[in-house]
Amino acid sequence: MSELDNAIADPRTYGDEKAIHAMLKDLRDNDPVHWTTPDGFRPYWAITKYADILEIEKLNDKFLNEPRSTLMDIKTEHDLASMWGGPDPKTGRVSPFRTLIDMDNPDHRAYRGLTQAWFMPANLKKLDARTTELAKRYVDLMMAKGPECDFAREIAVYYPLHVIMSILGVPESDEPLMLKLTQELFGGSDPDMKRKEDAASNTSTIMDFFVYFNKMSAERRANPGEDLASVIANGKVNGCPLGDLETASYYIIVATAGHDTTSATIAGGLRGLAENPDQLAKLKANPDLLGSAVDEMFRWSTPVQHFMRTATEDYTLRGKTIKKGDALQLLYLSGNRDEEVFADPFEFKIDRENNRHVAFGYGAHVCIGQHLAKMEIRAFFKELVGRLQTLELAGDPKRIQSTFVSGLKALPVRYTLAA
Repeated sequence: MSELDNAIADPRTYGDEKAIHAMLKDLRDNDPVHWTTPDGFRPYWAITKYADILEIEKLNDKFLNEPRSTLMDIKTEHDLASMWGGPDPKTGRVSPFRTLIDMDNPDHRAYRGLTQAWFMPANLKKLDARTTELAKRYVDLMMAKGPECDFAREIAVYYPLHVIMSILGVPESDEPLMLKLTQELFGGSDPDMKRKEDAASNTSTIMDFFVYFNKMSAERRANPGEDLASVIANGKVNGCPLGDLETASYYIIVATAGHDTTSATIAGGLRGLAENPDQLAKLKANPDLLGSAVDEMFRWSTPVQHFMRTATEDYTLRGKTIKKGDALQLLYLSGNRDEEVFADPFEFKIDRENNRHVAFGYGAHVCIGQHLAKMEIRAFFKELVGRLQTLELAGDPKRIQSTFVSGLKALPVRYTLAA
């Protein structure tokens, strides 16, 4: 099993679309709860069936995000522990750097509550005009770059970046830095995206984020505004102000996850339309299908490919005994292709019914920004599809080599647009 186990943990596998989906299908069919012992990693259970992922997610008191919420090799865990002075002896956490995805209740509930109202549909209505304006700006840019462009690199990464940075309060002049740091953090295992001067570790990327956001916190505490950064900088959890570490950690998850996963879905969605002209024609003929099309784009792309959980007690799943302290990798990328849940799961269908995908996770840890992400993508494709006359691939798409967050790093397309 060593070859299979190494492939499950190898970022290069996730950069090869055919390889990763073939491997995950084989696991779903033959060993859906697979004990995985890759070289250089602490062992864990790879969970590949949709129903099992939901079962674990529902039991958030028995399966915790701590001490590791994402898959890291032993060396990376050691680097992070060294950076922060060693692991916490009580929790086993390798660093005090915790975002919402690293927390369990009651901390998770309390910290999530700080900004949850910001990301609810009622509050997001005030952003409708802004997202519509930005969608037009970037479709206009696409038109100016035509008749060909690398959509992933030149359009998809910038539109959601500008939206979330506007909400957060990051100046437009600093957006290239935020994009660079996000790509280094999430794409640190990809040779085209990792930090060149520090290829062995992403700890320096995290430190650059902290330096930037600690300065922003000080500014917003001195002069609070109406942006999300002011809410975070001046927020209180359980009646106490957030410390510098907690504040910066909060900024980082909003700033990174708030655009990277959305851009991956936009690029994946356009690819789906380019490769399936019948679906594009169907959407052009019936714009009311845009809502279901956006959900299919998320299922099809699944930018967050997994999260980890750790068992607090012995548990039986499909006849396998998961022992207290065992880690589990919930492979959303596999769950969203589960044949028992999705008819023809490898087909891109904009009118797919009952599309209960797990691209946003499930349960207590469901993505806090899902409504914003859907709103942005609806606005973009409403503008684009209304003007799009022709669309086709102009080269081979390329995926990011990453086990955690992935998507297309290159999507050459050829198109014509109406003014």
